[in-house]
Amino acid sequence: MPGIPGKNHQRVVAAFEKIGYRVVRECGHITMTNDAIRLEIPRNNPVNAFTMARLVSRARLIREQFQELY
Repeated sequence: MPGIPGKNHQRVVAAFEKIGYRVVRECGHITMTNDAIRLEIPRNNPVNAFTMARLVSRARLIREQFQELY
């Protein structure tokens, strides 16, 4: 089981904005980038734990770093 429980998608977006990601597109998913890495956050509430683990890993963070931002 992943170590990151499901999170609200709006708060996930806000957390990634704190570290320099910006929203570049909003459709069925919210696409964010920091010019090097692109993240696609589904508009599910909550974003499931497996997807959260993938997003945090892709952003090159560890669970504890993300928890501080959230």
